[in-house]
Amino acid sequence: MAAILKTTIIQDPSSTSSNILLDSSGNVNLAQTQGNVNINTTGVSAKLYVQGNSASNVYALTDASSISVDMSQGNNFSVTLGGNRTLANPTNMTVGQSGVFYITQDGTGSRTLAYGAYYKFPNGGGAPVLTTTASAVDALFYTVRTSTSITINYVLNIG
Repeated sequence: MAAILKTTIIQDPSSTSSNILLDSSGNVNLAQTQGNVNINTTGVSAKLYVQGNSASNVYALTDASSISVDMSQGNNFSVTLGGNRTLANPTNMTVGQSGVFYITQDGTGSRTLAYGAYYKFPNGGGAPVLTTTASAVDALFYTVRTSTSITINYVLNIG
């Protein structure tokens, strides 16, 4: 039996340029060419208000001597260090983007993390010394301030 794709379009009767598209999986695609909502479109950016909670997946980064971060993948990232590493300057950043990096020590522990030049730490201070216990987790909270500056705050040894 062939699958049946059901799509529902909810449209504002006073406008031919806005709609809410619900696909067969329950995904919502909002589009409005002249207004405040643009999701999954290339339209003008605008405010989005959510009643209730919202979330973003935690994207697993690939452990390597230089850890690459493509910020178009999401807002939250995780990596388990398998050696002394560098968190490279990210690509595809959006000014105002914010999230968290969860940095986990492997079963050996004692791994260090250096940072690309874009990462800026509190009070002009240096980067944090990560918790070195095997399997320890540290959290680096970030906000992209400019195209070359990421403000970092951190909480060490969260788990």
